[in-house]
Amino acid sequence: MTWTDTMHQAIERLAMAPGLRSAAERAYWRRFSNNVEANLFHGVFDSAADAVASAPPSRPLGYDNADSANLAYLSRIYPTDYAALFWLANSLAGGMRSVFDLGGHVGIKYYAFRRAIAYPPELKWMVCDVPAVVTRGRELARERDGERCLHFTDEYSHASGFDVLYASGSLQYLPLTLAELITGLPVRPRRLVVNLTPIHPSRSFYTLNSIGTAFCPYRVQSRDDFLDGVIGCGYEKRDEWENTGKTMRIPFHEGYDVDHYSGYCFDLRA
Repeated sequence: MTWTDTMHQAIERLAMAPGLRSAAERAYWRRFSNNVEANLFHGVFDSAADAVASAPPSRPLGYDNADSANLAYLSRIYPTDYAALFWLANSLAGGMRSVFDLGGHVGIKYYAFRRAIAYPPELKWMVCDVPAVVTRGRELARERDGERCLHFTDEYSHASGFDVLYASGSLQYLPLTLAELITGLPVRPRRLVVNLTPIHPSRSFYTLNSIGTAFCPYRVQSRDDFLDGVIGCGYEKRDEWENTGKTMRIPFHEGYDVDHYSGYCFDLRA
């Protein structure tokens, strides 16, 4: 547990004292509503619609806006990337040649990982994101992607027929679960590499996420719900890992925190 997590829990315990909780909740709501730089969470909900209905009017909803499209995510490799990077490198070494990067923003991992992986010249890496992000990604690719391996789409259905579906830090923002998305594909990817996903030991729910530029409904699945859904689509689990140091804290909702995010590799059964 990090020092920040320890302080968060100490403050929340103090706020539970009689007469202090309501004041603490109001103070946090003001911080959440006016946030411009932190990654914050508020509330527990049964649906994305309920989470959206709770959003303050101070920011737009979702990533499909210019400010969110221009967020300065760094194209670097983080410690939480290495397990997923291993399985992507393994995929390319095994002859797979196409990657569908679900929620890959402007191609940040495509640019980061080419420093560690020798991309084959015939590689096709397609990022799927919202229209505002896709527009920005194409603009940057004209300057940065001399190999012309990077492509963009805003349609989930374009994942059909790709060798690898890669999703890092994105499944929680989608209107569909991974299992629902795969079910709609005529040709399912041979491999799924999932990283930085909030998986709760026992609960499935939504919360509201402030990313500084917008408010987003944020899905959290229980481990059983997530695995049962993907395995039920015809996949077997090859690997599972913890993204230690990456946590989710929802103030004033005991039992809903996520102590570490999760990653998985699945292969389509023959």
